[in-house]
Amino acid sequence: MKTIGILLFDDVELLDFAGPYEVFSVANELNDFRLFNVFTISESGNANRSVHGMRIMPDYSIHNCPAIDILVIPGGEGTKNVINHALLMNWIKVTCEKSEITFSVCSGARVLARLGLLDNQEFATHHLVVDDVLSIASGARVKIDKRFVDNDRIMTSAGISAGIDLALHILEKLHGRLVKEITMAYMEYDGQG
Repeated sequence: MKTIGILLFDDVELLDFAGPYEVFSVANELNDFRLFNVFTISESGNANRSVHGMRIMPDYSIHNCPAIDILVIPGGEGTKNVINHALLMNWIKVTCEKSEITFSVCSGARVLARLGLLDNQEFATHHLVVDDVLSIASGARVKIDKRFVDNDRIMTSAGISAGIDLALHILEKLHGRLVKEITMAYMEYDGQG
């Protein structure tokens, strides 16, 4: 069973983390055995507020969370603060080095760019964040026409709902097309990825 840690912070975009959380949780629900242990993490373990004000209580802090196989970095206005927070960025860097997959949703690409993980790589992000990521990541190349980009261990998705497409892509990579299709059917999601 893979562990999936979803990072939370103040001013996180709600669907950026809730979409992938739903994909992986539904896949669990529809199988005879759990495919994933899905949980949320924040720096302190205290509640955060989404960009629109929803209060979110994480499962763990960065100090007590389990080892992470797949790290999800959502976007939102809060990524501007995250990239300037040394302790959290160091934790993300160390976790990325140990994880099998790290993926960003929307402006979460800022975080990967600041860590140098998008240097000389193709990436996807929200259309309003492209210039910001290009100013941070050396030699990065945006794929405007893609819902997501799979660079093996580091993956990025376009804005907000595209995180669902990338989560479904990862689900298919790990557990096959049938598991993905059953999950999509249950979610009544057509997908664009």
